[in-house]
Amino acid sequence: MLYSMTGFGHAETAVNGRQVTVELKALNGKQFDMNTKLPPILRSYELDIRNLLNAMLLRGTIDLSINVRQEGASKPMVINTDLALFYYQGMKQIAERTGLPEENVIATLMRMPEVVGPDQDGMPEEDWEGVKAVIIAAATDLIEHRRQEGVALLKDISERINNIDKLHDRIQPLEPERAIRVRARLTQWLEDMVGKEKIDPNRFEQEMIYYLERMDFSEEKIRLKQHCEYFNDTVNENDAAIGRKLNFILQEIGREINTLGSKANHAEIQQIVINMKDELEKAKEQILNIL
Repeated sequence: MLYSMTGFGHAETAVNGRQVTVELKALNGKQFDMNTKLPPILRSYELDIRNLLNAMLLRGTIDLSINVRQEGASKPMVINTDLALFYYQGMKQIAERTGLPEENVIATLMRMPEVVGPDQDGMPEEDWEGVKAVIIAAATDLIEHRRQEGVALLKDISERINNIDKLHDRIQPLEPERAIRVRARLTQWLEDMVGKEKIDPNRFEQEMIYYLERMDFSEEKIRLKQHCEYFNDTVNENDAAIGRKLNFILQEIGREINTLGSKANHAEIQQIVINMKDELEKAKEQILNIL
């Protein structure tokens, strides 16, 4: 089962008179990295939220937004009565000394620094458990979106690997002709260089065998076949995060394809190798989206 690294999750519910809305967005990322937008009342739980989502979402760049509303206000306000009284005493003394009227003193007090501000008291533990449940629900929704996108990615990537496997099978019928062409080309080159009458047939056969052995890519073909089978087995593993493992397998597939190309010495086999590389690059692009 493959999971995409991207996705969106949403959940909301009422928690002890507060309407809690959680939104999560996940993008590609090599590690777990989270950006948070929390109300002041939840700041003390930021580390708990981070650890919770890290355990559930595993990897990716996560954007988290939590909104807490109470009685229709997104940020409940409180009045610092002691500070307001302190300001009032000062204003009253100024008014008495200057003879200015004390009208509209309340409106002035409300504009003084830190007299009115958001309620930043921490959330009680029992309410936090309710908010935690909403966060888990949003993360579960995101994971489901990841799973749905992973189904499409699995189909595309599996098709790429199967195409490489089919291209691999097209090499076998060309190998006898490849050996004949190589032998004919070397023979012609040697005759042009030293003359046919000066070639020692026994020595020539020894050198030809040595050269053909160096050009042999049977082991590379076997390993390429095995890597493709291993890839197909791995994508069906019951593991939520196998993107890195699949990427390593693709690297091994790429090494075998490159070696086939360097040893080919045959136009049609070279074309097959180029098509293999094209399929491999498309698979690599998709693997970047896998969790």
